[in-house]
Amino acid sequence: VQLQASGGGLVQAGGSLRLSCAASGRTFSSYGMGWFRQAPGKERDFVAAIRWSDDTTYYADSVKGRFTISGDNANTVYLQMNLLKPEDTAVYYCAFSTSAGLREPSRYDYWGQGTLVTVSS
Repeated sequence: VQLQASGGGLVQAGGSLRLSCAASGRTFSSYGMGWFRQAPGKERDFVAAIRWSDDTTYYADSVKGRFTISGDNANTVYLQMNLLKPEDTAVYYCAFSTSAGLREPSRYDYWGQGTLVTVSS
């Protein structure tokens, strides 16, 4: 499975961005997909995830109410990010999982290359 993420960029605080991630290859085995982010000098943190069987979504407390995850055909995932804050600045990674536990990075089998989101104050 290959993942291609896009949509990052520079935005002012309070602005919006939409990230996209398309999976290709053996995507029939997908249980769900998610987004993680990693700021400089910090660990990779969970942001949001979607379970394909019933479109259940999961969010980190820090983004709840501002970010929305959605998907198409169990192989494309989007992250709509509104009311962005400088602390949202990070490289955002999409990931593909074949099993439960979508909040845990160790549960993901494939990762995209990352897309940089920079929020200026």
